[in-house]
Amino acid sequence: MTELRALPLGVFDSGLGGLTVVRALREALPEESILYLGDTARVPYGTRSAETVVRYALSCAKVLVARGVKAIVVACGTVSAVAIEALRVELDLPVLGVIEPSARAAVERCGGRRIGVLGTPGTVASGAYPRTIVTLSTRAEVVQQAAPLFVPLAEEGWLDGEVPTLAARRYLAPLIASGARVVVLGCTHYPLLAPVIQAEADRLAGEPVAVIDTGAAVAREVGRFLEERGRRAPPGPRGALEVRVTDLPKSFAEVASRFLGEPVHDVRQIDL
Repeated sequence: MTELRALPLGVFDSGLGGLTVVRALREALPEESILYLGDTARVPYGTRSAETVVRYALSCAKVLVARGVKAIVVACGTVSAVAIEALRVELDLPVLGVIEPSARAAVERCGGRRIGVLGTPGTVASGAYPRTIVTLSTRAEVVQQAAPLFVPLAEEGWLDGEVPTLAARRYLAPLIASGARVVVLGCTHYPLLAPVIQAEADRLAGEPVAVIDTGAAVAREVGRFLEERGRRAPPGPRGALEVRVTDLPKSFAEVASRFLGEPVHDVRQIDL
């Protein structure tokens, strides 16, 4: 079991966004080593068919399994929405997604009021959040809004000012008007825009709105899972971080530090 505890966590996403989950994991579980895979050759996943997302997700997960990880964290809302069960069936190790932790956090905060979900078109079309939330609380009502512009804004570093504020207003307005006072950031890119989203949600609602950061919710659940299964890394120095991508490692490294909150020195390209 000690040997199992020392193995890294495998984390994957279609590109950069999953690094916000890695950031939260490294803050909450600093001893854990992490192997991150960004499928930059096939990004974005959010506009792909469900069948294509399942195929891409399986290929990424199998690379991580071959590298010897102790569990896989799917740091992608779209994959978590449409492919998580396929991964659990195909892989002989634990697979954790981002939908269930953030849905649970939203239910805990909603106080009987509606929950709003911002996500990619693929996540919204899947209905994964409403399905998951109703299993946690039959009283909770969910309204969703696709917010595709948030992804390029996050990747370009356009995190404040008029353009992101107007985008946030457009996407949040129907959620707030419907009575949502909890808003789930259902894509791992969106936490970079959390200050703008929070400010605009509060302004539209005329009261504080609970904005659920997916990364923080995932990190809490991963920590609990590892403790319960006896897989948490033993106390010691800060865990290592390896970053692998399927295309454009140099440009990925240049932007990755914004998502991760720390320098990214060694990004290597691999073939799936």
